[in-house]
Amino acid sequence: MRARTALRVGASFAALTLGSVVMLVVAIPTLGLARRFYSETVGRWIGRSVLRISGIRYRVHGAPSPAGTQTIYISNHTSTLDVFILIALALPRTRFFLSGFLRKMVPIGIIGTLIRIFWTVPQEYPERRRQIFKRADRILRQTGDSVYLSPEGMRVTTGEIGAFNKGAFHLATSLHAQIVPIYLAIPRDIDPGMGYEAKPGTTDVHFLPSIDTSSWQIADLDANRKAVRDLFVRVHRSMKRTGRLPLDLTIPSEEARPEAVLV
Repeated sequence: MRARTALRVGASFAALTLGSVVMLVVAIPTLGLARRFYSETVGRWIGRSVLRISGIRYRVHGAPSPAGTQTIYISNHTSTLDVFILIALALPRTRFFLSGFLRKMVPIGIIGTLIRIFWTVPQEYPERRRQIFKRADRILRQTGDSVYLSPEGMRVTTGEIGAFNKGAFHLATSLHAQIVPIYLAIPRDIDPGMGYEAKPGTTDVHFLPSIDTSSWQIADLDANRKAVRDLFVRVHRSMKRTGRLPLDLTIPSEEARPEAVLV
């Protein structure tokens, strides 16, 4: 088992390295300007290759928004498989937030630089995080690009949805870009968690109905964050209990919500 895991990890790293080299070679004649090609073509190949090496298949339910619709994609944060599933989806005209720690890995650093990832820092550096999100807000406002980030921090040991950070909801409130929730259903028996020992199997990717943010105000940030997290909790519990999405995939209107509670 350990030898097989080591071989898969080695092969995955080789695929990452090859993909980063291909992306870098393509970036030279294109002067680093073909970001969508790097992300949606080369990046998709990298994601699919790593998943294939691990024996992971994925089924997609629903579809991302058209490239012309600015969207903030958010998802639950299940494991190290998340990033490869997400880049394999080739979300149209979408940039990503990713932990700055990962850029120390040379292939990921090259890939992230070329596809213009927003590198984040840990929660214990709030001022630096605010500056990163301000810069992202400015760039996304200018370009109209979509963006993906997970508001869920490290998954709690109970297996429930963890606390949601504020960043995604600040962006949604500022840009008034729709939110499209993505629920990643990775069976526990194949899920490596934050490790690398993924087992072969099938995962499901659910694009949930979009959430209109056109009327969101900063004063309602915590209430909106809680309402969206509650949606993920309902989905997560329903999937664990029945293997199906709940019938109600909406969040309550602002008028129907109880008074905001800080979490």
